[in-house]
Amino acid sequence: MPRSFPSTIAEAVEHEVVITKSRFITTLAPVSGVEDADRVIADVRRHHWDARHNCTAMVTGVLGDQARSSDDGEPSGTAGVPMLEVLRRRELTDVVAVVTRYFGGVKLGAGGLVRAYSTSVSEALDTAALVRREALIRVRFDVDHADAGRLDNVLRDWVRHHHATLGPTAYGRVATFEVWVPRTALDALTADLAAASAGAVEPVVGEERIVDVVDG
Repeated sequence: MPRSFPSTIAEAVEHEVVITKSRFITTLAPVSGVEDADRVIADVRRHHWDARHNCTAMVTGVLGDQARSSDDGEPSGTAGVPMLEVLRRRELTDVVAVVTRYFGGVKLGAGGLVRAYSTSVSEALDTAALVRREALIRVRFDVDHADAGRLDNVLRDWVRHHHATLGPTAYGRVATFEVWVPRTALDALTADLAAASAGAVEPVVGEERIVDVVDG
């Protein structure tokens, strides 16, 4: 059974909801680590300098083993931690959430705040495109330029059915293809390439890495 890794999001999203006259604006962004997340938070705080609160939560690391949150002046435990729990439940990493609150004059109470901040992040995530992370092995092979177009079509269909992803194709004296595949699919790739090229393709198996795979 291959090891599973937390997913991340493909790009930043923003989502707004009004709850009992308060505006909750959620900013979600993919990040490369804590410093990158801090930069996103600083940018949001500069943009929404007049808001009552800019509460935050982040999860970072390949395994999602680093996490931080802040209530930013809301009662302890009513904002940052509920936001963080949503990120954890969705099994995400390398992502930061900032929920900006413009106070509407009506107090929500502790339970209301927890629900508001949780709902804000959850609804924002519903609009985000997810990126799976998998341990994949790099496979490279050369083909003549005359066969490159046909092999490219074969590969694009193949990766969709084998949880694989295409790397960049280099065009020099020959066309060099790069495919990132699960270990369990190596034999299938070798066999299918042999069938598609009448045995002319000789795949070279390389290293294994954690690779982002965008669904669709």
